[in-house]
Amino acid sequence: MKSNFMPLGPPVSRDRVIAHFPKWYTPEACLHFNEHFHGQVKNACQQRNTGTVGLKVSKVVVVGDLCVGKTSLINRFCKDTFDRDYKATIGVDFEIERFEIAGIPYSLQIWDTAGQEKFKCIASSYYRGAQVIITAFDLADIQTLEHTKQWLEDALRENEPDSSLKFLVGTKKDLLSGAVCERTEADAIRVASEMQAEYWSVSAKTGENVKKFFFRVAALTFEQSVLQELEKRDSCRTQIGEGNFIKIEGSSAETQESSGHASLGCC
Repeated sequence: MKSNFMPLGPPVSRDRVIAHFPKWYTPEACLHFNEHFHGQVKNACQQRNTGTVGLKVSKVVVVGDLCVGKTSLINRFCKDTFDRDYKATIGVDFEIERFEIAGIPYSLQIWDTAGQEKFKCIASSYYRGAQVIITAFDLADIQTLEHTKQWLEDALRENEPDSSLKFLVGTKKDLLSGAVCERTEADAIRVASEMQAEYWSVSAKTGENVKKFFFRVAALTFEQSVLQELEKRDSCRTQIGEGNFIKIEGSSAETQESSGHASLGCC
């Protein structure tokens, strides 16, 4: 069954079109080595048979210590701005970014959460239903890397096991020299491996890797969403077409569901 959804809102801007699968930052810290969209996903997109994926908004939460640059990272991507004198996030805030991925409209709702301890109880309620958890730390402050596992655990506690894609992001790359950056990245890659997260280094100030990173997030989340939609649809067809008997009230006759009815009742 093809979906005939209408795109929500104005057309997606050209710089939010993803036609090819974005590459990872480094193979040492990559959990998804596919260089192309999954075959089933590609076919579904070509046939515009992605179900409700184009109508849904997928949730991304960004967590981490105070002042690691979460807001700056989001603002650089969403607004292409950088403010040295930003104010700390109070509670939570979010941006919605619209993409076109393999010809299908797709949106991410990116939640910016406060890093202060006093706001943790507020922010944690917004972790629920996250398809992506981005844990950020400051490359110039190694202590913030040590805290990332706890931030991830807090976010995972509010979600179903294995339901979220995980990323570890080192910010403020512009503050480190080559040698120092390499040593810090080596430590971060080790932590990312322990967290089962994909690692990226970025700079909100210069914009380095920011767009590439969010394109990677969007593509992986989109692919996961389409595969889940296809799996759900196949499961629905199987359940409807299993040949269960339906008892008709007032009659001793029993009618068996045929495979022809499965397509009519499919979600």
